[in-house]
Amino acid sequence: MLDVYSTINSVSQNFSLPSAPPLPPLSSPPTVSRYELQKRRDWNTFGQYLRNHKPPLILSRCSGANILEFLKYLDQFGKTKVHNCNCPFFGDPHPPAPCNCPLKQAWGSLDALIGRLRAAFEENGGRTETNPFGARAVRLYLKEVRDTQAKARGIAYEKKKKRNIKQRISTNICD
Repeated sequence: MLDVYSTINSVSQNFSLPSAPPLPPLSSPPTVSRYELQKRRDWNTFGQYLRNHKPPLILSRCSGANILEFLKYLDQFGKTKVHNCNCPFFGDPHPPAPCNCPLKQAWGSLDALIGRLRAAFEENGGRTETNPFGARAVRLYLKEVRDTQAKARGIAYEKKKKRNIKQRISTNICD
């Protein structure tokens, strides 16, 4: 029986090839964080939304109103039950039965999405002062969504009161 390995070795000894520099070790591609992947996916989704908009929108002409329209468009893909004020389960954190109230995007998801899109806008050449994702209308909308969803589920979001510096100092001294 013919030994393949010994044949290859004998052939390679008879023929000398010019020596090539050794290849560098294969390096793995840089790992991209989950956040970066999600940010890229969100940016691409927003770009697709702009292209499919009637009439198509240009990023440089986007305003806070366009961002609000995008957020409302995303509600159709939401998975969070938000009870209407006339629903018998309005304000009940654990409703005993199903209802016909709409599913919407959760406030936390929208808030995180806007944060990623704000960062992506600036990474793609946008200026901070013209960032439509940071518009006052967007911030107010997110606050309204948070409050509405909290009331619908019976969760109270109370704003923490700011204490002045003298109170903080006297509190720390007494501790």
